[in-house]
Amino acid sequence: MTAPTTTPTAPKTATTPAAAPTALTLVSHALCPYVQRVAIVLHEKGLAFERRTIDLARKPDWFLAISPLGKTPVLQVRGQSLFESAVICEYLDEVAMPVLHPQDPLQRARHRAWMEFGSAVLNTIGAFYAAQDEATLQARAQDLRSRFVQIEEALGQRSAPGPYFAGPHFGMVDVVFGPVFRYFDVIDTLPGMDDLALWHGLPLVQQWRAALAARPSVQQAVDADYAEGLRAFLRARGSALSRRMQAVAA
Repeated sequence: MTAPTTTPTAPKTATTPAAAPTALTLVSHALCPYVQRVAIVLHEKGLAFERRTIDLARKPDWFLAISPLGKTPVLQVRGQSLFESAVICEYLDEVAMPVLHPQDPLQRARHRAWMEFGSAVLNTIGAFYAAQDEATLQARAQDLRSRFVQIEEALGQRSAPGPYFAGPHFGMVDVVFGPVFRYFDVIDTLPGMDDLALWHGLPLVQQWRAALAARPSVQQAVDADYAEGLRAFLRARGSALSRRMQAVAA
């Protein structure tokens, strides 16, 4: 896998288009990383929005009426509902500044490919925290590390220096990986995680992770009790990771 090889194009700085949306409502789940993507884009573009959080274990009828797949996020715009985070982010990037995708079509396609890679990493994280025994937990940890090694290689091929995926400019790939790395703000504190050596020898990934954690839009994408909620979610999974947490609490 290779990272973009041409010099990244700076985000556009033109005035906000006339079609920029107003009266936005983001229908959310407190822990959903895909909701976080949309929230980050909204914050980056300075768009005011109301957040309406639901319990996905008890989906209300009004939510099912606007979300055909029964998933978050949903963005309500002028009486219409958009679902699927990738679609919502693309819409917002078309109607409000600054543009977060590269202008060059090839680089834009490459960035979209790495966004898909980020979704695959989220699936691997889910398999990790759902692992039912220690052997599977260790195997899924190695899967995660393999993904991070691939990212390290891509970051090493950047054509311009900077803290973000494409160098100096924050973009959509950064939007996707902010929520990915946020999981590990909690997971890294759990019992035995040092032994898994997920981050060993990956300085560029660590630097990117730190830059995203410091980005205001990434910080503002979740509520203050996110970490507490994620710990409770992981503890209740009945998984190998849950048992590690329960053993320490006992």
